[in-house]
Amino acid sequence: MLNRIFQYWVYATPPAALLLIGLYPLSGAGIALPVYLALPIYMIHQFEEHDADRFAVFLKGLLGPERRGLTAADIWVVNVVCVWFVLLAVFYLASGDPAWGVLTGYLVIVNAVLHAAWAVRLRRYNPGLWTALLLFLPLAVWIFAVVPAPLSIHLASLLAVIILHAAIAYRASRPA
Repeated sequence: MLNRIFQYWVYATPPAALLLIGLYPLSGAGIALPVYLALPIYMIHQFEEHDADRFAVFLKGLLGPERRGLTAADIWVVNVVCVWFVLLAVFYLASGDPAWGVLTGYLVIVNAVLHAAWAVRLRRYNPGLWTALLLFLPLAVWIFAVVPAPLSIHLASLLAVIILHAAIAYRASRPA
């Protein structure tokens, strides 16, 4: 059963994203709209990235057969645990101290920069590129424009997101 969840989770993202957007007015979340929208927008990005296992296939082709890549379970953990639940935790943090909302800005902008860097370096599309550029970049600008935060929270947020991406890269690049 878990294998099916790991393989098909991404098909829940478009309707879940629409549901979350529709629930915002009723949520009483007390967090800035762009911070709240980070989760449903991230879900739309995840669909572009992982539909038909595009990202895993792309990554395996990029890394070659001597590297592990990411399994369906790895991708599920990264996207559900490390994105959905981390963003949920940020919602709770931001409802207590709105400055923590900048973490969502760093989560999306680092992802967008990595997608753009791959596209430039490889001179081709990579799964998730269009939503990263068209949705993540404007969302990050919006978040940083409306969520004031001290330098310490900016630095802690950026460091947390860089560590997360480094852990993913380490996991994927291990020998097969």
